[in-house]
Amino acid sequence: MAASPEEASNAGSWRDSVPEASATDLENLLGTGVGAAQEQLERNGGFLPFALVVQKDDEVRLVAVTPADPADGSDGHFDADTMIRDLHELLRQHRDEFRAAAVVCDITLLEEDSDAIHVAAEHQDGSLFAAVLPYAPNAATRELEFGQLAADTNEPAVWVD
Repeated sequence: MAASPEEASNAGSWRDSVPEASATDLENLLGTGVGAAQEQLERNGGFLPFALVVQKDDEVRLVAVTPADPADGSDGHFDADTMIRDLHELLRQHRDEFRAAAVVCDITLLEEDSDAIHVAAEHQDGSLFAAVLPYAPNAATRELEFGQLAADTNEPAVWVD
């Protein structure tokens, strides 16, 4: 089982640096994003990048974009970087409709030689939080095993001009 967003926040030091309501929104997006990604990984073996937003009425909504058709010679793989750019653009265009947003994607941790769920969340007040959750298949059980949720760095992508 993964660590909670609170554990990933380094014993509260992150929470101390942002307003309580903002921290709650970002942790909600982090927890929802990690949970949705884990479910997709376990069910389908992978997931496309997606976003979550906390609307002004506290509702959390999923935001997705359609992958572009694979380029010739790409073996049918989608372009995750383009999808992430499209998500950021869509979120920027509609940012007046929500308080916080997070982009969730599947990344490779080169130093650990592992795949990971990456969640980069930001709040309209400028607060930021990101985390990674490594995962790998267990060769014996063929089930995914998740590592420890760890804080990561990120730059604002939605509330930028």
